[in-house]
Amino acid sequence: MKLSVVIPAYNEEESISETLRSLYNTLKKYDIPHEIWVTNDNSKDNTLEVLQELQKEIPSLVFETNKGPNGFGYAVRYGLERFSGDCVAVFMADMSDDPEDLVKYYKTMLAENVDAVFGSRWIKGGKVIDYPAVKKIINRVANFIIKMVIGIKYNDTTNAFKLYKRETMEGLKPFLSPHFNLTVELPLKTIVRGYSYSVVPNSWTNRKYGESKLKIKEMGSRYFFILVYCFVEKFFSRGDYMKKT
Repeated sequence: MKLSVVIPAYNEEESISETLRSLYNTLKKYDIPHEIWVTNDNSKDNTLEVLQELQKEIPSLVFETNKGPNGFGYAVRYGLERFSGDCVAVFMADMSDDPEDLVKYYKTMLAENVDAVFGSRWIKGGKVIDYPAVKKIINRVANFIIKMVIGIKYNDTTNAFKLYKRETMEGLKPFLSPHFNLTVELPLKTIVRGYSYSVVPNSWTNRKYGESKLKIKEMGSRYFFILVYCFVEKFFSRGDYMKKT
């Protein structure tokens, strides 16, 4: 099963090299057939030039520049419309995600034949390193609200780092979110529409370089919109969007 890894990159010239080398070497070590798909989200720094150089040493690297509209959700969606694998993971360009966890996701999907694999940083075996205190509080409150509204046990919906089968991703379309709320839309639709999933512990490390692109003040109403949408779909759509068996 070929794995595609979609990575949105905006002004990541400092971190993208370390991220891609580590990812490629890990997937190669485990002999996992793969492609690394990077969406250069119209970066204003030298991200594009760095990617051009990296492509000379990483044969599985594919990248394109998203001319617009731009933004995290658009960049991820750009890759999700173009990847070639049998399954696809969303992975961050800033080395916050661990490639070894991705291998764990992949092996879990193969072993259990589930439609998606979600990580959780907040269960036994999961961990966070240098997680900002205020961000952690907001994260836990947001995930608690999501659990209560949708009626699920999963406690890390807002983390983008997840793995989906191709047919699962096709079943989640059309995508609604242009921004970071896509990280909530994908797993909630997966759950609400009846796709199977497993949860495994994963780790998260704060970025070494640059600044986070997530602006919490701007995202509150957008997360709320997706939460309300998924609530309405779950309880009022009469199963119209459920997984076809």
